[in-house]
Amino acid sequence: MNGVEYSGSGSTSASDSPSSPTGALPTMSTDPVGEPTPLISRQGREKQRYTQDSQRLVAGCIPVRDNPRVKGGVEVCMVSNRHNDGLIFPKGGWETDETAEEAAARESMEEAGVKGETCTYVGEFSFKSRKKALLNDKNGGKKATCLARVFVMNVTEEMTEWPEQATRTRTWLPAVDAIEQCKHDWMRDALRTWASTMPGLETVG
Repeated sequence: MNGVEYSGSGSTSASDSPSSPTGALPTMSTDPVGEPTPLISRQGREKQRYTQDSQRLVAGCIPVRDNPRVKGGVEVCMVSNRHNDGLIFPKGGWETDETAEEAAARESMEEAGVKGETCTYVGEFSFKSRKKALLNDKNGGKKATCLARVFVMNVTEEMTEWPEQATRTRTWLPAVDAIEQCKHDWMRDALRTWASTMPGLETVG
């Protein structure tokens, strides 16, 4: 991947570097002790990260839980998109004051109302945004190219209230159904990549 370019000031730290797709990341808390969970989503792109060639950096998260009653023994938490015409997994802009793992966990909380304790890196996936970039954005109003770093979260908590519950529906699906019903090709690729590493799911999708 090309180097990370900040929209603000600051230097690149080791935590900004790509994680190994085959290794597990350190345990992390998605709800720091003493800090209440906000019930509003982050807005704006003032802290948005970009690569050196102006790709918008995005963090995505595949929230999962064990369920021995479904094929492969694992379910995926999917949410409706903003147009309510398809299912996706949580994703959003990766900002300069957080690691990619933290951004993925935040998006899961904001969009799906789920939290977890560990994240495993799946890989990087490139896609074209349906929205045109803002005029003051790096792409000068053109259709944005995005690069997503995707993680898997083992869900330990489902919130009864979360920032985007009024605009998104949370749905748990077996992996095979999540792949089949996922709206975006690049997200299906990410789901298949994850499933290929899971016993019992290697041939899913």
